[in-house]
Amino acid sequence: MASLERVRFLVVDDNAHMINIVKTLLRGFGATHIFEARDATEAFHRLKHDAIDICISDYQMEVLDGVEFVQLVRNSSDSPNRYVPIIMLTAHSERSKVVAARDAGANEFCCKPVTAIELRRKIVAIVDFPRPFIKTSSGNYFGPDRRRKQDSKYHGRERREGWSEDHQPPQPVAKKSGEASSGHHEEDEHT
Repeated sequence: MASLERVRFLVVDDNAHMINIVKTLLRGFGATHIFEARDATEAFHRLKHDAIDICISDYQMEVLDGVEFVQLVRNSSDSPNRYVPIIMLTAHSERSKVVAARDAGANEFCCKPVTAIELRRKIVAIVDFPRPFIKTSSGNYFGPDRRRKQDSKYHGRERREGWSEDHQPPQPVAKKSGEASSGHHEEDEHT
């Protein structure tokens, strides 16, 4: 995996202790630009004002939960970056929660208590093996391709629209050469 030193993370959780755990893990991976938000509304505001490369969001929050936050980021005409990779964290790993997060457009799903190995694995999947973004022909879904592999036995109608190279999501900063996406490298006041 490329260095995370220049990747700008946003950690969204209404639990300050959980934010600190995730920030500690990210720093252990070499991340230096870590922003935080205590709810989905603050996180959406952060996305508008800071060039975020990867968002890590809790599933269960007040006002807007994690799934509603992902839907807002992926589908709102006001969204500053519909392509930002989102890792969903939750203590509730029931299949219905995983499916809801995936169908909202989350890139990855990570269960609490989060371990360094598991979180790093999810970040590696996003940075080193990004999935293309797709939009279903019905317009019901926009987000990372939910298929992890191609089924050679499938012969049905294709119901999704692939995106051309001009519509691919920007790569995280760690994969780019040159300047960071925001043009500056200042530490956030919340790190």
